[in-house]
Amino acid sequence: MSLSTSGRAPSALLPICLLIIAMVSIQSGASLAKSLFPIVGAEGITTLRLFIGTLILFIIFRPWRMRIAAGSRLPLLIYGLSLGAMNYLFYLSLRTVPLGIAVALEFTGPLAVAMFSSRRPIDFLWVALAIAGLWFLLPLGHGVGGIDPFGAACALGAGACWAVYIIFGQKAGGDHGPGTVALGSLIAALVFCPIGAWQTGSVLFNVEILPIALAVAILSTALPYSLEIIALPKIPARTFGTLMSLEPAMAALSGMLFLGEHLSGVQWLALAAIIAASMGSALTIRPKPRLESLS
Repeated sequence: MSLSTSGRAPSALLPICLLIIAMVSIQSGASLAKSLFPIVGAEGITTLRLFIGTLILFIIFRPWRMRIAAGSRLPLLIYGLSLGAMNYLFYLSLRTVPLGIAVALEFTGPLAVAMFSSRRPIDFLWVALAIAGLWFLLPLGHGVGGIDPFGAACALGAGACWAVYIIFGQKAGGDHGPGTVALGSLIAALVFCPIGAWQTGSVLFNVEILPIALAVAILSTALPYSLEIIALPKIPARTFGTLMSLEPAMAALSGMLFLGEHLSGVQWLALAAIIAASMGSALTIRPKPRLESLS
């Protein structure tokens, strides 16, 4: 028994480490992207990330070999549009909102998906925690801490797109597998790259920013998506949800280290409330009954 347990520990530790690396990569990429805002703006960095990231994903997953069934085209289209809108709105929020707070607000999207899928009394505790965190983060009264209303709205809009992304990504991913992310990224690029290019102008084609844009695409798209695809099949959904709950804190730390963004004590408490709500929702999720138990 001890040998089998010790054998399982390293195999479980590896995917957890991969997910932590993926989260650090995403938040580092977001910090690097924000540093480019004075040059190309939020719209420009969205365009560069989608364009370069799509090229990388196509090389990795080679989706041209996939066959798209007629019944799965609409979920795939919605999945791609939500992916693009999520990135676009998130970068717009970063113009005026600290990275940690923007990620916390965006995280309400997947949290809402988890909440609406359950009706147990314990879930009302997580809802209350999330609402308390949002009350102190959003510009709704006293103790706001100077959060820009438009930036907060963009972050919440990105969260809503994230929720749609999860729902339709499950359907599209079930039909097409890992290559779904490349097809979704292509749809997002076809829609939002022209918009970003039109809003940004000729500065978008500045060769000097290409290395940084490439780093953003790798850190924010290619590396974390690839690591998540490797790790997800090897760990329970509860473990994945618990780890993902730490992402707002990682974003806040990344903002402090790379962007000099410091949060107030109230904002840290609000952040902790949202993290606790997300973590609690993941830890108390009720697994679906297996078919064997029903027969």
